Amino acid sequence: MVKISRYQSHFGLHDSPFGITPDTSFFFSCGSHLEALNTLLVAAESGEGFIKITGEVGTGKTLLCRQFLKMLDDSFVTAYIPNPLLDPHTLLLVLADDLGIPQEKNSEQHEVLKAINQHLLELAKSDKRVLLCIDEAQALPIETLEAIRLLSNLETEKRKLLQIVLFGQPELDHRLARNDIRQLAQRISFHYRLRSLSLDEARFYIQHRLRVAGYSEIRLFSSNAIFVLWLASAGVPRMLNILANKAMMLAFGEARHQIGIKQVIAAIRDTEATPLVKIMRRMLTMSIVLTLLGTSLILAFRWQSGV
Repeated sequence: MVKISRYQSHFGLHDSPFGITPDTSFFFSCGSHLEALNTLLVAAESGEGFIKITGEVGTGKTLLCRQFLKMLDDSFVTAYIPNPLLDPHTLLLVLADDLGIPQEKNSEQHEVLKAINQHLLELAKSDKRVLLCIDEAQALPIETLEAIRLLSNLETEKRKLLQIVLFGQPELDHRLARNDIRQLAQRISFHYRLRSLSLDEARFYIQHRLRVAGYSEIRLFSSNAIFVLWLASAGVPRMLNILANKAMMLAFGEARHQIGIKQVIAAIRDTEATPLVKIMRRMLTMSIVLTLLGTSLILAFRWQSGV
């Protein structure tokens, strides 16, 4: 039996609604996340080429990846690499391990690749499709991206033996735009860019997570509180979670059962990474720079005029 904390009990919850650990039970089937999931499922069924999903930090790529893998049926054999900062040889070893292919650590790269190819052929004979998901793909070294392209060459006369899905930040697009790996970019058959939540989506997102966590009342956050949360977070789900959780903790500390602007603003002030705070700091810095520049020009003009 899961122990309910005083914090959860205070709001009538059985789980924490705004944790930042990707939990598929909280997956938000709406907006760009639903569109991206449908794109992934259609692409997986097609069996062709690479698939690419990009999005800014905190937009929910890892959660989307886990939800996608969860929804694949038994005809798929999957492998997942969460940390791709690997050289080509190590990546092949990790893939072999994920697929259950026994390999010695001192095996040569061509031996590992041969073993993977043989295993994929055996799975294909059993009508199994193999799909590799690589998270944080913007961190892939260029030589490893080339190795991944070579992996995609493994095929029968009728279909690819391995499908590859790349999840990454927008920097992934810059990497794939390089001339020396243009062959890989040309093989991306499906792609989707996750966007931030709109105000309406943010409202539904908050309500959805509260309901999943067991909240049964009509409203916890006021409309104004949700608007400020959305504005401060720039619609980024992870930041929305952080701010909403802090606001709830503050309300709990004050023995309140409703959350308004006061708690949200306090949460924003306590969070340095908030996009709104960063923008305000940049504006303040720019204002200072412009003021200094203006003062310098005035002093220079006076000096030249002999004033």
